[in-house]
Amino acid sequence: MRAERTPSGSRARSAARPAAHTAAWSSVLTGAILHRVYRVWCRTLRYTEINRAAIETHTRNGRPVVLCLWHDELFPLIYLKRDLNIIALVSQSADGDLLAGVLERMGLETARGSSSRGGVRALLGAARRMREAKLCACVTVDGPRGPRHRAKEGAIFLASRAGAPLVPIRLFMERSHAFGSWDRFQLPLPFSRVTMVCGDGFHVEADPHDPDAAEAERRRLEERLEALRPPDAACAGEMSA
Repeated sequence: MRAERTPSGSRARSAARPAAHTAAWSSVLTGAILHRVYRVWCRTLRYTEINRAAIETHTRNGRPVVLCLWHDELFPLIYLKRDLNIIALVSQSADGDLLAGVLERMGLETARGSSSRGGVRALLGAARRMREAKLCACVTVDGPRGPRHRAKEGAIFLASRAGAPLVPIRLFMERSHAFGSWDRFQLPLPFSRVTMVCGDGFHVEADPHDPDAAEAERRRLEERLEALRPPDAACAGEMSA
């Protein structure tokens, strides 16, 4: 009697399916847990918002903006989105999968891509959603791998394609833990103060396809971010989110 043979490729595919399903469910479960922890953590923080009008003068009239910030200051921002409808650029990585899960549970859309993988497609998709649905965009301009606090050109390209202004944002954390990652990512400690400072919005004035012009706009964004500083807390109006 001749033994039945199973092709090795079929065996490999059959073995891969349960592993893929397990990984997918693990990512979903982890994202759900992180989302809950994130919301609880952020509720313990005290918030001060400076010049939020730089965002709302545009969005109140149905004009989206591109929110630009440093990667290490991302943690508190999404909790402060309030009624903003946002699409966030998130890298196509394992960490990006977890972040996308949390963001989507917070009501954001995500466009997956980075400077090293799928970036142009993600930027074009985000620009289209900004134009069609009037979504704001959120970009960590030195991500996903740095160098730290050096802006890249993705936000410039996105703002130009969407016809939207760039709004630089800094988040200053009174007490935080800095991780040993490339960006020294900051986790604000519970019951500490977070101050969000928004700079005035500005439009891309040059052709982003011109390398020299794009570099000038990149430097302008970087300088606007670095110029933002928290004012004396005694002079700022506190808002509990």
